[in-house]
Amino acid sequence: MTPTPPLFLLLLSLIGAQATVDVRTAAAMAAGLCKTRPTDIVFIIDSSRSVRPSEFEQVKVFLAKVIEGLDIGPNATRVGVVNYASRVKNEVSLKTYRTKAGLIKAVTKIEPLSTGTMTGLAIQFALNVAFSEGEGARVKSPDISKVAIIVTDGRPQDNVKDVAQRARDAGIEIFAIGVGRVDMSTLKQMASDSLDDHVDYVESYSVIEKLTKKFKEAFCVSDLCATGDHDCEQVCISSPGSFKCACKDGFTLMDNGRSCSACSNSATDVVFLIDGSKSVRPENFELVKKWINQIIDKLDVSESKAHVGLVQYSSSVKQEFPLGRYNNKKDLKDAVKKMAYMERGTMTGQALHYLTDNSFSAGQGARPGVAKVGIVFTDGRSQDYIGDAAKKTKEHGFKMYAVGVGNAVEDELKEIASEPTGEHYFYTADFKAMTQIAKKLQINICQEEDPCECDSLVKFQKKVEEALQALTKKYILYNG
Repeated sequence: MTPTPPLFLLLLSLIGAQATVDVRTAAAMAAGLCKTRPTDIVFIIDSSRSVRPSEFEQVKVFLAKVIEGLDIGPNATRVGVVNYASRVKNEVSLKTYRTKAGLIKAVTKIEPLSTGTMTGLAIQFALNVAFSEGEGARVKSPDISKVAIIVTDGRPQDNVKDVAQRARDAGIEIFAIGVGRVDMSTLKQMASDSLDDHVDYVESYSVIEKLTKKFKEAFCVSDLCATGDHDCEQVCISSPGSFKCACKDGFTLMDNGRSCSACSNSATDVVFLIDGSKSVRPENFELVKKWINQIIDKLDVSESKAHVGLVQYSSSVKQEFPLGRYNNKKDLKDAVKKMAYMERGTMTGQALHYLTDNSFSAGQGARPGVAKVGIVFTDGRSQDYIGDAAKKTKEHGFKMYAVGVGNAVEDELKEIASEPTGEHYFYTADFKAMTQIAKKLQINICQEEDPCECDSLVKFQKKVEEALQALTKKYILYNG
């Protein structure tokens, strides 16, 4: 039988490479949401006599698959390859190839050296030569990572501990991959901390490609703004592997670095009315508590600004804590976390009456002349009539938000919500999607100006005073 050409095997394997990649990571990469940080990577591959030719082909397939997931370029990721046995050969310099296709083609042409196993010598070569500026390595910088990936299947015939330490001290991050009968203790001597992240073992070269996913993810930096994996209320600004929040014109970024406020002088009394019925289920109730704390993070909680109260309801109503008891976010959030799940019916109407008659009363900490906001959460149809209670909250001037999940009835949510309804009611089928509702829910209440202090009245008073002064002056001159 005619042997299959190594290059053909490599190309065939590359066609199926995406099948081994995690679906989520692949989707992120395909959408351009995941890029590799600028890195100088040098592969140090063992081609000693214990590595058979067919196994060495599998090592090259592994290298090619990892390279496929990188952003190759002079200002992005540069790749070098060091081949070693009893001697060391610099197969690919960091400066040589500027395109992915050229780099992969060069990898397919590497031939095994088939002698001893001088791993320490290979690491020393990488430190002195492969990672030198002359071979294309960039000047040491916090923005440029330097990575060595060592692949070996045996016990080194020289010392690796000291030279690996020197390489790590020089800022090179070392990953050690062992195959078959490799000596695990020497892998640990070579690898960077933590060893769990930097030491890998596979039982044979035939399965080394399963490590492809790990290295694609290791060098992947997600665009957190594009993936939505951020908690900015309005504007997200990307930076490599990170992000910062900003606000639209007319809004101010609050102290938490995420939320935006349209008012700097807003004092608000906010009461959460939370459905604790048995249909919610304990694991989802924990998600509800996290959701409450997300919203608390967006509020300017203090003695003079936002006060928060919490009420849970099921077949009965229970005040967890009244307005004004906690005036900092830490204490508030700790109190929310301690809320115990009631687990009975769904008497939303009764809960709304309680909100009006008790939660927003002066006796329960509500402040006179301060805006009142009610946030109602439910996951199902109310077992009592909500119409009168919902109407009463509006008559008292409360701003009401209604949030429903799962089996919540949207008509009931709209009945609870303030006008315009589209801005005050939210629904999602899945508890896990509540994070998105927390981002959308805006509580921007501005204090109205005291009519006695408004600009127009001050201007009018000033004009009157000027007119009187003019008349007085004219009168004095006329009688003089």
